[in-house]
Amino acid sequence: MIIWVRGAGDIATGVAFRLYKSGFSVVMSDLAKPTAIRRTICFSEAINKGETTVEDITARFAANAEEALAVLARGEIAVMADPLGESVRKLNPVAVVDAILAKRNLGTRITDAKIVVGVGPGFTAGEDCHAVVETMRGHTLGRVYYSGSALPDTGVPGNIAGFTLERLLRAPRAGIFRGVKKIGDVVQAGEVCAYVDDEPVVSRIKGVLRGLLPDEIEVYEGMKSGDVDPRCEISHCFMVSDKALAIGGGVLEAVLHGLTQGGYVWKQK
Repeated sequence: MIIWVRGAGDIATGVAFRLYKSGFSVVMSDLAKPTAIRRTICFSEAINKGETTVEDITARFAANAEEALAVLARGEIAVMADPLGESVRKLNPVAVVDAILAKRNLGTRITDAKIVVGVGPGFTAGEDCHAVVETMRGHTLGRVYYSGSALPDTGVPGNIAGFTLERLLRAPRAGIFRGVKKIGDVVQAGEVCAYVDDEPVVSRIKGVLRGLLPDEIEVYEGMKSGDVDPRCEISHCFMVSDKALAIGGGVLEAVLHGLTQGGYVWKQK
């Protein structure tokens, strides 16, 4: 059974990881120039590199539906530069999971598949999807809602070792991004990690650089461009995160619930 995951960033990768490990065939879609920052654990890198491996799972770029089927036949995850899913829809997936994390619905409909799951805020179970998975860190992380919505976005990232907003690198201006550090480097507070044109992007804390945009990406002022982890565990840069796995487990529950119940029933209002 094929499941289409919209998005291929770090949370979407955790979703695909759980689904693949559970025996599903997974096709993912993202932008032609992905903007994920945790690139070492994002299947979106297959679009940039042709293929990528996260832990023990390989994902491969597919240019069309036929190539996607060939990738699935190899036992790999297919990744397409097809954000609207024009080619993916030809594969007739049993489930669609919107894991873009745009904080709003960018076009997913409850009629897109037998099972439609929205990840995070911006979706309402029973209206534009069958189930919603919570993404807010805390006691309800990964919980599945079969009615209603996830908690609203606060705009503040999760607390790690006492740091929240300080962990993020943001573009100081609009322009072209260029990194001078790489993911896995330990950086100091005040150290330059990248440039936008000729203006530096500086870390506010000491930690390991867990995420960084790829070079030559066009950014806007304030755009999230990197992530510094104060725990300084370099191995975390190359493993699917606890948050992504928890959300992936919620998506797996929602999909299995739909399958074992014979599919969700949607009553048009």
